Amino acid sequence: MVDKPQSGELFGVPYNFERPSLKRLVSSYWQPGDGMLVEKPFGIGYTLNLANWRAWIVLGVAGAMLYQERRGEGEEFGGEEADEPVEVVVD
Repeated sequence: MVDKPQSGELFGVPYNFERPSLKRLVSSYWQPGDGMLVEKPFGIGYTLNLANWRAWIVLGVAGAMLYQERRGEGEEFGGEEADEPVEVVVD
């Protein structure tokens, strides 16, 4: 059988299927000199660089949206009752 590469790039998207180690995980998520997105330590694509302040803003916004969604689960849209009949007029 032909040995397939464990890491590389396909159509501009990086992939890495090498066995992850703790050192590689920490070093990939914390890269102070790089931008907001860095290559994933395992898998396909990119992940957030936690050394970049913009990544923390993205995490904060995502957390706020999740909190708002979970807080409003019991409420219906517009505060109206869902059990009331609706009158439909067809001409």
